[in-house]
Amino acid sequence: MFNLQTGIIHMSFIEIMILIAVIWVMAFFQVSPRIWAPLIAIILLLLTFWGAFASPVLAIFWLIFLVPAILFNAPWLRTHFISPALLKYFQKNLPTISRTEREVLEAGDVWWEKELFCGRPDWNKLKTIKTPTLSATEQAFLNTQVEKLCALLDDWHATQHGQDFPQAIWDYLKQQGFFGISIDKAYGGLGFSVLAQSQIVAKLATRSTSAAITVMVPNSLGTGEFLQHYGTTAQKQYYLPRLARGEEIPAFALTAPTAGSDASSIPDTGIVCEGVFEGREVLGIRLNWNKRYITLAPIATLLGLAFKMYDPDHLLGDTESIGITLCLVPTGLPGVEMGSRHQPAGLAFLNGPTRGKDVFVPLDFIIGGANMRGKGWRMLMEALAGGRGVSLPALSTGIAKLCYRMTGAYARIREQFNVPIGQFEGVVEALARIGGLTYLCEATRHFTLCGIHAGTRPALAAAITKYHLTEMSRVIVNDALDIHGGRGIQSGPRNYLWHLYQAVPICITVEGANLLTRNLIIFGQGAIRSHPFIKDEIATLAEPDLKKRVRQFDKLLCRHIGYVVSQFARVLAYGLTGGYLITVPKNSHLLTKYYQQLTRMSAALAFSADITMFILGGKLKRKERLSARLGDILSQLYLASSVIKYYQDHNQSQEDWPFLQWSLEKCLFDIQNAFNGLFHNLTPRWVAGVLRFIIFPWGKRYRLPLDKLEQRIATALMHNSLQRDRLSEYCYIGQGTGGATGTIETAFCAIEAANAALNKLHHALSESGVGHGHASLEERITLAEQAGILSSDEIKLLKEMLDRRWDAVQVDEFLRSG
Repeated sequence: MFNLQTGIIHMSFIEIMILIAVIWVMAFFQVSPRIWAPLIAIILLLLTFWGAFASPVLAIFWLIFLVPAILFNAPWLRTHFISPALLKYFQKNLPTISRTEREVLEAGDVWWEKELFCGRPDWNKLKTIKTPTLSATEQAFLNTQVEKLCALLDDWHATQHGQDFPQAIWDYLKQQGFFGISIDKAYGGLGFSVLAQSQIVAKLATRSTSAAITVMVPNSLGTGEFLQHYGTTAQKQYYLPRLARGEEIPAFALTAPTAGSDASSIPDTGIVCEGVFEGREVLGIRLNWNKRYITLAPIATLLGLAFKMYDPDHLLGDTESIGITLCLVPTGLPGVEMGSRHQPAGLAFLNGPTRGKDVFVPLDFIIGGANMRGKGWRMLMEALAGGRGVSLPALSTGIAKLCYRMTGAYARIREQFNVPIGQFEGVVEALARIGGLTYLCEATRHFTLCGIHAGTRPALAAAITKYHLTEMSRVIVNDALDIHGGRGIQSGPRNYLWHLYQAVPICITVEGANLLTRNLIIFGQGAIRSHPFIKDEIATLAEPDLKKRVRQFDKLLCRHIGYVVSQFARVLAYGLTGGYLITVPKNSHLLTKYYQQLTRMSAALAFSADITMFILGGKLKRKERLSARLGDILSQLYLASSVIKYYQDHNQSQEDWPFLQWSLEKCLFDIQNAFNGLFHNLTPRWVAGVLRFIIFPWGKRYRLPLDKLEQRIATALMHNSLQRDRLSEYCYIGQGTGGATGTIETAFCAIEAANAALNKLHHALSESGVGHGHASLEERITLAEQAGILSSDEIKLLKEMLDRRWDAVQVDEFLRSG
């Protein structure tokens, strides 16, 4: 009898597990209710017929099944009793979205980040994304005009003498079309691709961040950019050729003393009125503004102005408050105040305030004409992707590349205790971070350019790229300065790092401050733009017909619930199995485990985002740090995708593998930390505990890169290789020892050339017993020369290396004034 009962209990357990497994599989693959309901019903009927369970257990199973089965297959029941109540809850808890915020959310396109946010990234699709290449004309411009400009530039001289470039530099910029890089050839511009724009800015940044900023601003968030995309035919035909030739110097005025990140609150106004312009009575706008932080404002001849437009006399229609509008203002008009300047971080690019009092312009000075009035905020948000996705990432990557190449070389050149400082483990850690983060910067820059080049306007991807690349450049510069020590903080012509250190805060602050971007934009935009249902659910609230609104909401809600249940099943399955059963693209090889873990974390993000939004509702908008952590997860998934794409595009180079592995392990570790931060701060606490168990049932599994991996990266930085040259491509070095970077590179090459002779010297002296451990290298070379251990050519190489190394570690000296 005991054995019979045990057998029955054992059979019941197996059948329960089978039933749960069937339900789990159908949830995992998000099977339609029309399929799972009858299938489970048949299974329960068979179990009932066989008497597999005791009656109470069977009743519970039937009850658990019938409630969702009826609800999901009876829309009339839901729309009468369930959906209206849920719709009220949704309306009550949805964060309020202003008109301005709505325009931000609607601006731009959704790209690869949607794959990541939805929890099912198609890694095969990542492979097929086309990577842009430079045209022969673009390559020639980089090799010739940009190279010559870099040779002409003297950043130290520019910062010390009026914080401006010599007139010869300004003339060269105009003559060679640097202000018309993005302007179409039909209007006299260069018409270069976004990749070319990015490469030009990145290369200039390795020579002079001031020059890079001077060139990038008119070609990204500038007057020419707005005219090209939104201008009338007449505006384009008149202004674009003049801008391309440098006859007009543009500046775009957005930021006001009381309106920075919240540009929608700008106090500057434009009142529609009649006035006289060039001797004619016309309908126009009387402008009053006070702007600051405007690049090129001190020398601008054409101002693009953002203001709030009002029509109190209803000269244009019934609307009195028209909204943010963009217009052109020639700076020579009466009432325009230009010419003063700020001094941002002591750099040499021109930046300053502009003010206007009762400046009158005709209506057709509105960018795009009178019909574009009130559409300025949308125009700004769409154009901002240029600065966020192209210019600032290029500037940051240029900074990273110079630090990468120079710091690796310097760690080989500079010796302490008769060994290169790059052999000390503390320096190795910093070198590895420089190398890994530079790889991440370059990969992410290229990946985002893929989306823009394809014709999309990936606003969210651009925000992720801008935020993380500017932050990574800050870490890279700090590490580079730590390794250089006193060599890095002595200002002068020999210092190639200090202007980078000065520029980094500018990158972080402009075109959407990083604090704002991380805490409000990345997840805020990502949740609504990338989620498969949220945006449509919000749109249903605008439906005036209540019955229709309920029906639309009900349909979306059912699909949304199915999506969440499916994500739950997938996340738990991935967690329990460690993600090792996740299918990956063919021939993934070493990338297999990373594809699996990134897919697992993508699904975890999708599920936790839904749970968090449901629990907090409108409060999530005020819980910026929770939002930021969810945004961090999305960002790290995007960065990881970028390095995989970059690795694939470079034929899965063996030399790249340590950099790729370091990057991916860091991304996964940062994702894990972001989840931990979410779990620690999410309430109710039991929900956080359940989420933690579902996502990480076996605890924390991701670790930072191993020391031996970081050693491989540090070693790669300190030796010549194809990978070193490629990752620092377009990094301006200069010729010989005439410049700061050229001095370091020459010394580095001398050490490489003398390496065999140096090894021979150490081995020979060790074997012969000549010299001792405390002898300097100069003394050892002399001993070797006297003993005839080395050839005359080898001695010459070693002495040349010593001279170059000595020159490389020198710093500038100045006479004491007075």
